[in-house]
Amino acid sequence: MIRASNLSKFYGGKRALGPVSFEIKDGETVGFLGLNGAGKTTALRIMACDLRPSGGTIEVGGVDAVAQPHEVRKRIGFLPENPPLYTDMVVTDYLRFAGELRGMSKAEVKRRLPEVLEIADLGDVASDQIATLSHGYRQRVGVAQAIVHDPKFLILDEPTRGLDPVQIVEMRNLIHDLKQNHTVLISSHILTEISQTCDRLLVLGRGKILGVGSEQDLATSETEIRQVTVTVRPPSSDDPRGQIRTVLAAVDGVKSVADPYEQGGGLAYALETTKDCRADVGRAVVQAKLDLLKLDYARSELENTFIRLVGGADASN
Repeated sequence: MIRASNLSKFYGGKRALGPVSFEIKDGETVGFLGLNGAGKTTALRIMACDLRPSGGTIEVGGVDAVAQPHEVRKRIGFLPENPPLYTDMVVTDYLRFAGELRGMSKAEVKRRLPEVLEIADLGDVASDQIATLSHGYRQRVGVAQAIVHDPKFLILDEPTRGLDPVQIVEMRNLIHDLKQNHTVLISSHILTEISQTCDRLLVLGRGKILGVGSEQDLATSETEIRQVTVTVRPPSSDDPRGQIRTVLAAVDGVKSVADPYEQGGGLAYALETTKDCRADVGRAVVQAKLDLLKLDYARSELENTFIRLVGGADASN
C-alpha cells in the first residue's frame, strides 16, 4: 500500500502540491488525472523518491519514503515523463546498467533480462543502439528499465506521451499486462487512456485533490451535472418557446435550459440538472397541459466529469 498524509511541495513560496492525503491499495491501477501544472508529476516524483516533499508523510509498502528513500526505491519502478535513456548504449547494455544501479547482482540481471525483454517486446531491438530506435520503442525501453528489478509498485508518468495511435494501443496492452503483477500508478491527460486502463482515478487541480474514485463514482457524485433532453409539442400561444422554457426552468434540480431546436414535430430542450429529475420534468410538462413527445437522459461521461471538477477548481481560485 502507498499512503500519503498531508503531503505538500513548495518551490520558494509557490505551492505545487497539497496538502493532499490518499491511499493506494496493493494490486490497484490508479490514474492521476489533471491539466498541466495540476501537481500530477510532483506527486509521482515524491512517491518515486525523486523529489523530497516540503511537508507531510509518504509510506510505500510500509516504509517511510522520506526517512528511507533507498529502501523505497527498491520497491518502486519509475518511468519519468522524459525517460532517463543513454542513447549511445545498446538496449541490453542499458538494461544491465539500470539493474546494477538498483543493487542487482550481475547474475540476477542475467536471469531477469530475457524476461524483461519479452514483457516489453524488445527482443527484435535488444542489440540495437537506443539512438536508432523510434519514440515508441524508446518508451518501451523506459518501461523495461522501470521493471528490471521486478518492483512491487510501478509509476508511469505520461507513458503514452508523443506516441502515435498504433503505439498508444501497444503501450496500453503492455500496461494491461503489467497490471497482473504490479500496483500501477499512471499520470495522463488523455482521458480515454485513463478510462480504459485504470481501476480508480485521482483528479488533481492546482495541487489539490478534486475527486477520488472509479469513473462511475466520480460521474455519480452529488455535484454531477446530468443532461435531460425533453421534446414538447409547441402549444398554440403567443410565445410557445418562452412558455415551455418557463415550465422547465421551474422544475427542482434544473440548472439551466438551453435554446430549443426542432425535432420530430416538436421543440427539444436540453436541460442541465443536478439530479435525475426526469419524473419531475415529465410531470411538470403534463400539468402545464403540454404534449410530451420524448424524454431522454444522459449521465455525464469522464470528459464531462473531468471538465466539471477542474472547472470548479479554477473558479474557486
